[in-house]
Amino acid sequence: MPLKYALVHEWLTPKATGGSELVVQEILKHIDANVYALIDFESSNSESYLYQRQIGTTFLQHLPGARNGVQKYLPFLPLAIEQLDLRQYDVILSSSHAVAKGVLTTPDQLHICYCHSPMRYAWDLTFDYLRHSKLGNGLPGWGTRYLLHRLRQWDVLSANRVDHFIANSHHTARRIWRCYRREAKVIYPPVNIDNLPFLPDKEDFYLIVSRLVSYKQVSLIVRAFNQLQKPLVIIGTGPEMEKISQIANSNIEILGWQPDDVVKKYMARAKAFVYAACEDFGIALVEAQACGTPVIAYGAGGALETVRDLHSFKETATGIFFNKQTAASLIEAVEKFEMYQNLFNLEYVRSHATRFSPQVFAEQYLAFIDQCYKNRSSLGLISEI
Repeated sequence: MPLKYALVHEWLTPKATGGSELVVQEILKHIDANVYALIDFESSNSESYLYQRQIGTTFLQHLPGARNGVQKYLPFLPLAIEQLDLRQYDVILSSSHAVAKGVLTTPDQLHICYCHSPMRYAWDLTFDYLRHSKLGNGLPGWGTRYLLHRLRQWDVLSANRVDHFIANSHHTARRIWRCYRREAKVIYPPVNIDNLPFLPDKEDFYLIVSRLVSYKQVSLIVRAFNQLQKPLVIIGTGPEMEKISQIANSNIEILGWQPDDVVKKYMARAKAFVYAACEDFGIALVEAQACGTPVIAYGAGGALETVRDLHSFKETATGIFFNKQTAASLIEAVEKFEMYQNLFNLEYVRSHATRFSPQVFAEQYLAFIDQCYKNRSSLGLISEI
């Protein structure tokens, strides 16, 4: 009898179109799984790959404003995910950056979690979250701190419900070990390389594509380019849009949100892609390289695994790192790029990105699931079906 699969993700909305959603989409191309999420507004979206698909949801689906950000109901996310009844399935696949891994399972089920990141606002971004939240100061601030404390406790507890972790990078695997003391298999997420145009002739502007939130450090890039007085194009929107618009000089063009075809054209035409965040993986960095566009990135996190720095790889470099999240460090890296940009082999920059293709992801992901199930069956931990 075929195995029955359930795939659990945090939330499915038209605004959620990041790397974790690409992983969900790729998994569903290869595994016939029933899908569950805290909320779902994608199955009613005629442009979505989930259109008219039956998706299981939680009570959060019916709360006011959930469509525009279920994170506002943060205290209820753990409770909600535990209400999903998945007892009918043999294998639970979770795609988790918050609470999806916390679904309840039985001893006879196999639970494999693809972890994009341990819950960031409970761990790495706690103090950033408190500093920028209206509920981070005064008496409400102590309530928020207690909530995050309890979220960390639940997060560690729920990690014990996972049989096997997959991490989207070695950086994330180290964070999983630090938070949960669990080892994780590294399988890089899929990047749609074939859908990205390659242009060897670049134009005279730099590019950043990013959500405009504080930890992405877009304001740092703006300050640096204000001093450099070099053309910079910013694509993206978010809560820091107004701040960035106010500090940007005339050499910086802010386009806001743009459709995919426009983003691809700018990525292919830019002389370099600039990124200042410490990401767990950083799909945008790979997408830029797939367009044959070198990367100037903060040398930390997933960038160390996806970008080949000119300092270490003279003939096969795909970018340049800067070592500090400061305008001065970025300015130095841009000036270095201007000096050595002719050393970059743009065709190699493109070919380097192919190691993160959907085909590579699918092969490794499916093989890992198969091996986990075989190992568990051989130990007698799964009942005969």
